[in-house]
Amino acid sequence: MPSDRLQRSLRATFLGLAVNLALTVAKFAAGAFGHSQALIADAVESLADIFSSLIVWRGLVVAETPADEDHPYGHGKAEPIAAAFVSAMLLVAAGWIAFHALQHIAAPHPAPSPWTLIVLVAVILLKETLFRVVLREGTHLESSALTTDAWHHRSDAITSGAAFIGISIALLGGKGYEAADNWAAVVAAIVIGLNGWRLLHPACNELMDRAPDRELIDHIRNVARTISGVGDIDKCHVRKMGYHLFVDIHVRVDSQMSVERSHRIGHQVKDKLREVIPAVRDVLVHIEPLPETAAARP
Repeated sequence: MPSDRLQRSLRATFLGLAVNLALTVAKFAAGAFGHSQALIADAVESLADIFSSLIVWRGLVVAETPADEDHPYGHGKAEPIAAAFVSAMLLVAAGWIAFHALQHIAAPHPAPSPWTLIVLVAVILLKETLFRVVLREGTHLESSALTTDAWHHRSDAITSGAAFIGISIALLGGKGYEAADNWAAVVAAIVIGLNGWRLLHPACNELMDRAPDRELIDHIRNVARTISGVGDIDKCHVRKMGYHLFVDIHVRVDSQMSVERSHRIGHQVKDKLREVIPAVRDVLVHIEPLPETAAARP
């Protein structure tokens, strides 16, 4: 049975997939019949959104696959891999849009049709709403893949906004301003490229096991210190695998304590951390002697 987290993630992903499929067809048609290069570029962005949603979908499903002999820490890295791939797609889409728009700037072409503005207003409202829905789910579920997919929707809204401005300038300026539509597509491509680069950074950090926020590590240390018999916390390393956290913690105890007692404390630390912080999947506890008592040993 899929977890509640997976079900919520997939609902948000499939919602985006259905909307993008409809928008891609609508924007390609409107761009072709309305003579708008910016709308065609916008349709390409929606097409990229479809592929990104498919990638996020597979990433979410694989990330929830239980640990096995080959992947003892689980498959949580599938999420940042999906996020990194989607970010790279944003960069590629930005490059394609800019190249295509710059090619058409010097070429003579008719001004876009006024009715394309109505299409763009509907697209902007729809994509901005979708962005907020998916981002809320991604933030709540701490999913890098879902959060990246949300910003992909925002990039689409930005592209549509730039297209709206460009077409408006082309229509109001009249003859000689037809290229405003293309320049709008170039500006949108720059914004999309910056978003792709910004989202690629955290995904790569997660793939490289960058430590989470200092506040979380301090919280883990403080929770461990509440266990009776824990003298101090030496090291505390935390790695993120999708939604889950894996903790490697060094607990100092009295050196005269029995192995059985120190072993029991280790289990208490593990159980307490998993109880207080639900995202903690597993805890590896290293038992070490307190420096003072260790030095006093014969």
